[in-house]
Amino acid sequence: MVDDGVPGNTLIEGYDVLLLDLDGVVYLGREAVKGAPEALAEARESGVRLAYVTNNASRTPGAIAEHLVSIGVPATPDDVVTSAQAAARLIAERVPAGSAVLVVGGMGLRRALRDHGLRPVTVASEEPAAVVEGIAPDISYGLLCQGALAVRQGAWFVAANADTTMPTDRGVLPGNGSMTRVITTATGVEPVVAGKPEPPLHRESVLRTGARRPLIVGDRLDTDIEAATRAQVDSLLVLSGVTGPLDLLTAPPEHRPTYIAADVSGLHAPPARPERHGDAWTLGGWEARWDSTGLRLTGSGAPLDALRAACAAAWSHAGPARAEEDSLKEALEILNAATTANDHR
Repeated sequence: MVDDGVPGNTLIEGYDVLLLDLDGVVYLGREAVKGAPEALAEARESGVRLAYVTNNASRTPGAIAEHLVSIGVPATPDDVVTSAQAAARLIAERVPAGSAVLVVGGMGLRRALRDHGLRPVTVASEEPAAVVEGIAPDISYGLLCQGALAVRQGAWFVAANADTTMPTDRGVLPGNGSMTRVITTATGVEPVVAGKPEPPLHRESVLRTGARRPLIVGDRLDTDIEAATRAQVDSLLVLSGVTGPLDLLTAPPEHRPTYIAADVSGLHAPPARPERHGDAWTLGGWEARWDSTGLRLTGSGAPLDALRAACAAAWSHAGPARAEEDSLKEALEILNAATTANDHR
């Protein structure tokens, strides 16, 4: 999370492409995250390219772009990169052109397969070369059975993503990673995963955007941030989705973002840089350090600066391990109190 010297007065400067997750970053369900449309419009006006990179494979890029425009977010179908597209490219590079592929999922997967010259099918009797699964609201038991039969017959099993959950306006719901366990449990075959944090989706994003210095923006440590770590690019974790302070403080190295912000409006703020003074980390009136009882957080100011300083101290102390939750209790209480006080101002 400690900045490595990206130039500019605001975080967005120094990057040519923003690789933005959607669920929990740009929208929650059908509604925009507060402030996201304005922040992203400002980003585009500054000359930075926006690419919406999602593990959701149920909808086509056109449908996603239409949804984004409807909530005030600038987008065209060419700006959208989905795990369905990454999965389709992965399959097309392995099986002969025109091969049948059994789709356990929605229109997004079927369209992506057709774009790569493959033939989507829904029954195992078509002897598909591969089975690809992506979340869709109408996945039936019958379709899962067809997928399992095809995998048992030797079809290559590919998952658009392995997200066990997904944030929505109704709350956190089961994701594609939960659904793929049905076929895996029935067949004993683990799928090859195309979506974040695996490399295929990042590769698809770079191929489509020509990014030279991308910034990955997401709300999940185990997908968005790990994908950035694997690709060795910078990342921004926003707190508008599923990740909370405890998740950050106990994050292993591969889940530690370069930056932390409340939401995507943080792109237009100066990059936060906790400074180290001996065994203490300071930022914006806060100081975080370890003593014999655990993480100590003192001071006052913006709650987000407190979290940033606390993360720097926790990660420095833990090194390649995870900080123990018991040693973070006092700091978490202070963070919660600071956040509550800030909300009531």
